[in-house]
Amino acid sequence: MAKKPDQPENKSQNGQQNNQPEQAKENAQRPSLNVVTQYIKDLSFESPGAPQSLRTREKAPSININVNVNANPLGGSDYDVLLTLNARAETDGHVLFNVELVYGGVFRLQNVPQEHMLPLLFVECPRLLFPFARQIIADATRNGGFPPLMIDPVDFARMFQQRVAEEEARKKVQVS
Repeated sequence: MAKKPDQPENKSQNGQQNNQPEQAKENAQRPSLNVVTQYIKDLSFESPGAPQSLRTREKAPSININVNVNANPLGGSDYDVLLTLNARAETDGHVLFNVELVYGGVFRLQNVPQEHMLPLLFVECPRLLFPFARQIIADATRNGGFPPLMIDPVDFARMFQQRVAEEEARKKVQVS
């Protein structure tokens, strides 16, 4: 039977019959991770010794950086993931600057098996947020009169593994 010119052909690029309703149903069942929104929940920059702390130094300050991740359900398939970054620069016992950022993202996780939820929330979601948070920290330190603090990439998978190991050890202690 010949195809009418005004009807689109229902074939894929490789020439096979294309069953769009089945593909739509299959796609609806696939796991998905979507970023709904990203936001700054809290940002603080302090330079208690300014302007004296801004002068050129012979040695680099010691910089202590702490990273933390938390996740909370918002309802339905949405989760609020918070990436907390703290950076403190000191030299000779004096604080040059202290910057704190809580950067959040709302993520929609659909059709994700339960065993994959925590790794997605504590590894993949913060990995997606980190470049933005890193840039905010760099801009804050630069705007505070210091060279931009470019935080090295964070291994969120290792952080998650350590957190799981700590929780398991805590459970063993409670059982004993």
